[in-house]
Amino acid sequence: MGLERTMTAAAMAVPGPARAAPRLSFALVALLAGLASGSTLASNILLPSLPGMAKALGVSTAAMGPTLSAFFAAFALGQLAVGPLSDRFGRRPVVLAGLALFITGSLWCAAAGSLGELIAARVVQALGACAASVLARAIARDLFEGAALARVFAFLMVAMACAPGFSPLLGGLLEQAFGWRAPFVLVAGFALGVGGAYLAMLGETHAGPRPPLAPRGIAAGYLGLLADRRFIAPGATAALILGALFALFAAMPAILIEGMGFSPIELGLFFAGTVFVVFGAGIAAPRLAGRLGAGRAIGIGLGFALAGGAALLALAAAEAAAIVPFTAGISVFLFGMGMVSPLATAATLGPFGDRAGLASALLGFLQMGAAAAGSAVVAAAPGADPVATLGAVLAGLSGVALAIGFARR
Repeated sequence: MGLERTMTAAAMAVPGPARAAPRLSFALVALLAGLASGSTLASNILLPSLPGMAKALGVSTAAMGPTLSAFFAAFALGQLAVGPLSDRFGRRPVVLAGLALFITGSLWCAAAGSLGELIAARVVQALGACAASVLARAIARDLFEGAALARVFAFLMVAMACAPGFSPLLGGLLEQAFGWRAPFVLVAGFALGVGGAYLAMLGETHAGPRPPLAPRGIAAGYLGLLADRRFIAPGATAALILGALFALFAAMPAILIEGMGFSPIELGLFFAGTVFVVFGAGIAAPRLAGRLGAGRAIGIGLGFALAGGAALLALAAAEAAAIVPFTAGISVFLFGMGMVSPLATAATLGPFGDRAGLASALLGFLQMGAAAAGSAVVAAAPGADPVATLGAVLAGLSGVALAIGFARR
């Protein structure tokens, strides 16, 4: 089955009994965006503060790496539990428990007195954040189908780009004014506000069967999804493109601050500017999918992402990685990523409305696994040209995603 037929059919599938879809309101999308973006806010807001945190805790900046990797690892593994729990007990109690854990972990981060304590608090924070992120997608799948679901995921993609886009700037400003603990307090306040809005706006959205929490059955469910081409083709695409995005996040401080002389605030402004590229891609993606089909639109987006990575490789080879051409290459990649991510996510979850929690959890696990791998590759090459390394990772992951699609023709 080809890329176009596999992904388009998956995105437009309408499983289960028919139901009246709710109105796609701004308030509902904003709530889902808040649930989805808490994790990226928590993972990126501390980037400008890492040197200050290291100094305050008496360690080197390099030793702060586990505050990121531990967060990603806990986030990835936690999702595998969140999905089955939400399918069994419903979305609402798991979301609320997750947000409570998220708030607790964030406040513990703010109060941490040692690196070990901070890492432990980041694990707690990640376990809470993963519940909100997984279930934002599952709730969207509970409520919407087909083209409406793709539009919702496009809005969520923009929100998840805004969080890492603006949070380093916000984190830098907060650290400058109040110290490195202030960003964690802000994250706790954000989670508290999202929890209040969720209580006020949404009831339980999971109306399907409630499977028992049997470990063997859960494992069989995950293995069944991995063996289902309707899940794995678009799911691998969504995971690889997100892995490339997080590699970009990990590489940018070294490239812009150490290589091009940016200040932490200027780094934040750069990230903030990239949001508008993703915003434009999020608007274009559903429209293009409506005209050409989801599969072709995803293929076009991957082409842009691959071209952006290749441009960075060319700049590094020519030793011409000045800020203007570098920004152009990054923008081409981000436009492609912003097209691919919502369409591939909708295609992955579309056929699995009866087990949206399980499918969303496995997709999130694959995405965070790819994010951890992409970040690790960038961090593991400290002596190499960081622009060349980043370009190779972006082009490589985008190219593999494109090959996965065409291999199924």
